[in-house]
Amino acid sequence: MARVQLALRVPDLNASIAFYSKLFDTEPAKLRDGYANFAIAEPPLKLVLIEGTAGEATRMDHLGVEVETSEAVHAATTRLSEAGLATTEENNTTCCYALQDKVWVHGPGQEPWEVYVVRADADTLAKQPGSTCCTSPADADAKEPAAGGGCC
Repeated sequence: MARVQLALRVPDLNASIAFYSKLFDTEPAKLRDGYANFAIAEPPLKLVLIEGTAGEATRMDHLGVEVETSEAVHAATTRLSEAGLATTEENNTTCCYALQDKVWVHGPGQEPWEVYVVRADADTLAKQPGSTCCTSPADADAKEPAAGGGCC
């Protein structure tokens, strides 16, 4: 099973958790400092909320496709590369309170997409040095975290 991921950077994490809990009639699957995610069964969606800056509008952080195995990530990397897309691989990276393997591509509007697998839970939200995790399109070249910190 694969499911689409939508990661939003929100100005009020608690209000967003309350809203999305009501909207999707489910509680977060994971709650950490500055972070929450929902594993929504219907429609199949991984909704990630990353605490942003108070007073700013909610914005898209990144999009993703969660897959079940590292092999599926590697197959996506091969397929995307062969299709002529620039890919950035990250294996054994800690991001979003999880150990992950992933590949990143950017759409024509510079929207960041990741194909990823969660290999294990982790105790940290922050990206590892050199990771493209949590970069905004404007920051992609600098490989710095998006405003407000946080991760997928």
